[in-house]
Amino acid sequence: MADTKTKATVGIVNDEVQTENTTPAVEEIELDAEETKNQFRIHEEDFIQGLIDAAGYASEETQHIEIIRDKKLYFAFDIRPLAEDEYDRCKKKWTKYVRNKQFGMKLPEETNNVKYRASLIHTATVEADRDKLWDNKKVWEALRAKGLQIMNGLDVIEYCLKAGEKDKVLECIDALSGYDSNLEEVAKN
Repeated sequence: MADTKTKATVGIVNDEVQTENTTPAVEEIELDAEETKNQFRIHEEDFIQGLIDAAGYASEETQHIEIIRDKKLYFAFDIRPLAEDEYDRCKKKWTKYVRNKQFGMKLPEETNNVKYRASLIHTATVEADRDKLWDNKKVWEALRAKGLQIMNGLDVIEYCLKAGEKDKVLECIDALSGYDSNLEEVAKN
Protein backbone atom coordinates (compact mmCIF):
# COMPACT_ATOMS: atom_id res chain seq x y z
CA MET A 1 0.00 0.00 0.00
CA ALA A 2 1.40 3.37 -1.02
CA ASP A 3 2.24 5.89 1.68
CA THR A 4 -0.13 8.75 0.88
CA LYS A 5 0.19 12.23 2.30
CA THR A 6 -2.86 14.21 3.31
CA LYS A 7 -3.13 17.81 4.36
CA ALA A 8 -4.41 18.64 7.80
CA THR A 9 -4.97 22.01 9.33
CA VAL A 10 -3.81 22.20 12.91
CA GLY A 11 -4.00 25.10 15.32
CA ILE A 12 -0.55 25.82 16.72
CA VAL A 13 -0.47 27.89 19.87
CA ASN A 14 2.54 30.15 19.96
CA ASP A 15 2.75 31.87 23.36
CA GLU A 16 4.97 34.64 22.01
CA VAL A 17 2.48 35.64 19.28
CA GLN A 18 -0.86 34.83 20.84
CA THR A 19 -2.62 37.31 23.06
CA GLU A 20 -5.86 36.79 24.94
CA ASN A 21 -7.94 38.39 22.14
CA THR A 22 -6.51 36.43 19.20
CA THR A 23 -7.08 32.94 17.93
CA PRO A 24 -4.27 30.40 17.65
CA ALA A 25 -2.12 30.56 14.53
CA VAL A 26 -3.04 27.98 11.91
CA GLU A 27 -0.37 26.14 10.02
CA GLU A 28 -0.84 23.64 7.18
CA ILE A 29 1.28 20.54 7.61
CA GLU A 30 1.67 17.32 5.64
CA LEU A 31 0.70 14.14 7.52
CA ASP A 32 0.67 10.55 6.38
CA ALA A 33 -2.42 8.39 6.95
CA GLU A 34 -1.28 7.11 10.37
CA GLU A 35 -0.39 10.59 11.62
CA THR A 36 -3.78 11.87 10.44
CA LYS A 37 -5.55 9.09 12.40
CA ASN A 38 -3.52 10.00 15.47
CA GLN A 39 -4.48 13.67 15.14
CA PHE A 40 -8.15 12.68 14.94
CA ARG A 41 -7.77 10.48 18.03
CA ILE A 42 -6.06 13.29 19.95
CA HIS A 43 -8.80 15.79 19.08
CA GLU A 44 -11.75 13.37 19.18
CA GLU A 45 -13.23 14.90 22.34
CA ASP A 46 -13.08 18.36 20.73
CA PHE A 47 -14.89 17.02 17.65
CA ILE A 48 -17.55 15.35 19.80
CA GLN A 49 -18.10 18.51 21.83
CA GLY A 50 -18.27 20.52 18.60
CA LEU A 51 -21.00 18.21 17.27
CA ILE A 52 -22.95 18.50 20.52
CA ASP A 53 -22.62 22.29 20.52
CA ALA A 54 -23.63 22.50 16.84
CA ALA A 55 -26.74 20.40 17.47
CA GLY A 56 -28.05 22.92 20.01
CA TYR A 57 -28.43 25.68 17.42
CA ALA A 58 -32.26 25.67 17.46
CA SER A 59 -32.54 26.51 21.14
CA GLU A 60 -29.50 28.76 21.49
CA GLU A 61 -29.55 31.01 18.42
CA THR A 62 -32.27 33.63 18.30
CA GLN A 63 -32.79 36.99 16.67
CA HIS A 64 -34.93 39.85 17.94
CA ILE A 65 -37.40 41.28 15.42
CA GLU A 66 -39.07 44.65 15.92
CA ILE A 67 -42.00 45.82 13.81
CA ILE A 68 -41.60 49.57 13.48
CA ARG A 69 -43.81 51.75 11.30
CA ASP A 70 -43.51 55.54 11.11
CA LYS A 71 -40.89 55.45 13.88
CA LYS A 72 -43.34 53.72 16.23
CA LEU A 73 -42.64 50.29 17.70
CA TYR A 74 -45.79 48.20 17.29
CA PHE A 75 -44.53 44.89 18.66
CA ALA A 76 -41.43 42.72 18.86
CA PHE A 77 -40.67 39.02 18.97
CA ASP A 78 -37.76 36.60 18.81
CA ILE A 79 -37.21 34.01 16.11
CA ARG A 80 -35.06 30.89 16.03
CA PRO A 81 -33.54 28.89 13.19
CA LEU A 82 -35.65 26.18 11.56
CA ALA A 83 -34.51 22.66 10.83
CA GLU A 84 -34.95 21.30 7.33
CA ASP A 85 -37.80 19.02 8.42
CA GLU A 86 -39.67 22.04 9.85
CA TYR A 87 -39.45 23.79 6.48
CA ASP A 88 -40.66 20.58 4.84
CA ARG A 89 -43.61 20.12 7.25
CA CYS A 90 -44.78 23.69 6.65
CA LYS A 91 -44.52 23.20 2.88
CA LYS A 92 -46.40 19.87 2.91
CA LYS A 93 -49.16 21.21 5.15
CA TRP A 94 -49.99 24.06 2.76
CA THR A 95 -49.53 22.20 -0.53
CA LYS A 96 -52.54 20.76 -2.31
CA TYR A 97 -51.90 17.32 -3.76
CA VAL A 98 -53.84 15.57 -6.54
CA ARG A 99 -53.77 11.91 -7.47
CA ASN A 100 -52.26 11.27 -10.86
CA LYS A 101 -54.10 8.24 -12.30
CA GLN A 102 -51.40 7.60 -14.90
CA PHE A 103 -48.61 7.28 -12.31
CA GLY A 104 -50.85 6.10 -9.45
CA MET A 105 -49.44 8.59 -6.95
CA LYS A 106 -50.13 11.99 -5.44
CA LEU A 107 -48.37 14.93 -7.01
CA PRO A 108 -48.16 18.49 -5.71
CA GLU A 109 -50.53 20.78 -7.55
CA GLU A 110 -50.41 24.11 -5.76
CA THR A 111 -48.95 25.64 -2.59
CA ASN A 112 -50.82 28.29 -0.63
CA ASN A 113 -47.83 30.63 -0.32
CA VAL A 114 -49.56 33.05 2.03
CA LYS A 115 -50.27 30.31 4.58
CA TYR A 116 -46.89 28.67 3.98
CA ARG A 117 -45.00 31.89 4.71
CA ALA A 118 -47.13 32.61 7.78
CA SER A 119 -46.54 29.04 8.95
CA LEU A 120 -42.75 29.49 8.69
CA ILE A 121 -42.92 32.67 10.77
CA HIS A 122 -45.23 31.01 13.31
CA THR A 123 -42.95 27.96 13.63
CA ALA A 124 -39.77 30.05 13.90
CA THR A 125 -41.16 32.36 16.58
CA VAL A 126 -39.88 31.28 20.00
CA GLU A 127 -42.61 29.61 22.04
CA ALA A 128 -43.00 32.35 24.67
CA ASP A 129 -43.51 35.03 22.01
CA ARG A 130 -45.74 32.75 19.94
CA ASP A 131 -48.03 32.34 22.97
CA LYS A 132 -48.03 36.10 23.70
CA LEU A 133 -48.64 37.25 20.12
CA TRP A 134 -49.86 34.79 17.52
CA ASP A 135 -51.70 32.27 19.74
CA ASN A 136 -53.08 34.77 22.27
CA LYS A 137 -56.87 34.38 22.54
CA LYS A 138 -57.24 38.02 23.67
CA VAL A 139 -55.55 39.17 20.46
CA TRP A 140 -57.85 36.90 18.45
CA GLU A 141 -60.95 38.36 20.10
CA ALA A 142 -59.77 41.96 19.63
CA LEU A 143 -59.08 41.35 15.94
CA ARG A 144 -62.44 39.60 15.51
CA ALA A 145 -64.09 42.66 17.10
CA LYS A 146 -62.50 44.70 14.26
CA GLY A 147 -64.25 42.43 11.74
CA LEU A 148 -61.23 40.27 10.85
CA GLN A 149 -61.62 36.53 10.42
CA ILE A 150 -59.22 34.96 12.90
CA MET A 151 -59.16 31.18 13.24
CA ASN A 152 -55.58 30.62 14.39
CA GLY A 153 -52.18 32.22 14.88
CA LEU A 154 -51.43 32.19 11.16
CA ASP A 155 -54.35 34.57 10.59
CA VAL A 156 -52.89 36.98 13.14
CA ILE A 157 -49.60 36.95 11.24
CA GLU A 158 -51.41 37.56 7.94
CA TYR A 159 -53.33 40.58 9.29
CA CYS A 160 -50.60 42.11 11.47
CA LEU A 161 -47.54 41.89 9.22
CA LYS A 162 -47.29 43.63 5.88
CA ALA A 163 -46.03 41.59 2.92
CA GLY A 164 -42.64 43.33 2.94
CA GLU A 165 -42.29 42.79 6.68
CA LYS A 166 -42.98 39.10 6.19
CA ASP A 167 -40.26 39.00 3.52
CA LYS A 168 -37.73 40.57 5.87
CA VAL A 169 -38.65 38.22 8.72
CA LEU A 170 -38.37 35.22 6.38
CA GLU A 171 -34.94 36.44 5.23
CA CYS A 172 -33.85 36.57 8.89
CA ILE A 173 -35.20 33.06 9.49
CA ASP A 174 -33.36 31.75 6.43
CA ALA A 175 -30.12 33.43 7.51
CA LEU A 176 -30.42 31.99 11.03
CA SER A 177 -31.18 28.58 9.51
CA GLY A 178 -27.98 28.62 7.47
CA TYR A 179 -29.38 29.51 4.06
CA ASP A 180 -26.73 32.09 3.23
CA SER A 181 -26.74 33.77 -0.14
CA ASN A 182 -22.91 33.62 -0.28
CA LEU A 183 -22.40 29.93 -1.06
CA GLU A 184 -18.66 30.34 -1.62
CA GLU A 185 -18.17 31.44 2.00
CA VAL A 186 -20.22 28.48 3.28
CA ALA A 187 -18.22 26.06 1.12
CA LYS A 188 -14.92 27.44 2.46
CA ASN A 189 -16.06 26.95 6.04
